[in-house]
Amino acid sequence: MLVFTDMIHAVVFGNVTLDIICRTVDEVPRYESISFDQVAISPGGCGSNVAMGLSSLGIPTSLVARCGDDNAAIIIERYWYDAGLNLRYLRKVAGVPTGTSVGLVDSNFQPRFIHTSGANARLSIEDLDVQNYKVDGAQVLHIAGYFVLPGILDPKLAEKLAEARQLGILTSLDVVHSPRMKTPGSLWPCLPHLDIFLCNAREGWELTGEDQPKAIAQALHKRGTNTVIVKLGSEGCWLDSDSYQGLKSHPEESTR
Repeated sequence: MLVFTDMIHAVVFGNVTLDIICRTVDEVPRYESISFDQVAISPGGCGSNVAMGLSSLGIPTSLVARCGDDNAAIIIERYWYDAGLNLRYLRKVAGVPTGTSVGLVDSNFQPRFIHTSGANARLSIEDLDVQNYKVDGAQVLHIAGYFVLPGILDPKLAEKLAEARQLGILTSLDVVHSPRMKTPGSLWPCLPHLDIFLCNAREGWELTGEDQPKAIAQALHKRGTNTVIVKLGSEGCWLDSDSYQGLKSHPEESTR
C-alpha cells in the first residue's frame, strides 16, 4: 500500500529509465561476446534524476511519468520509495517496456548508449494537470527531458505553462540532447512562460547557433524566459537574468 504526504512542494514531469552502466568496454565487436569488470543498475532519465535529487534534499516532490508494468519498473520503484518520492501521478502502461538505457563506458570514461524510450513515449500533454498540482500544494513545476518526450512537443504546452504561472507556480524546463533539437519550433512559444530555462553548452549551440555560453544565454533570454542557465560541467554555469549575468561557480567555490 502506497502512503503519500498530503502536500507536495515540487512536481517533476519527465522521462524515466532503468540505467545499466557497464565498464570497461573499449571495443564492441560485431559478432563476438564482450566482457566487462563493473556494472551499476540504477534509475535514470532526466525526470527521475531531478525528482530524486529534490526529494533527497527534503523537498516533498511528486514525479509525473510513465513506465511499463514490468520487472524494470519494480527495480526503479524501490529506489523511488527509498528516496521518499510521491508517486501519485506515476502511471504504468501494460504491454510497453519501461524506458531502458545500457551504457558502455570506455577507459576514458566516455559512454555509448543503447536506449529504448519505452513507456516514456506515452507521456503526453494531457497528463500535465496543473490545476491538480496546485491543489496538492505545488509551488514549482519542472519539465525534464523536453526533446525526448514526443508527447509534449505540442503548442498546448505553452498554454499549460502559462496556466501554471497564473496559479502562482514557478515554471522551469530542461532540454536533453536529441535529434529533435534540429527542429525546435515547438519550444519557442514555451519560453515566455518559463521562469527558468536550462541547457548545456552543446544543446545551447544546437538551439541558437552560438558557441559561447554568454551568447547562448542572451539569445535564449531574448526569447522571453526570465532566467537562462547554461550548464558548463565542472566550470559551473552561465546565468542570464534581468538582475544578473555571469559565470556562477560551484557553491563551495563562491565562498572562497
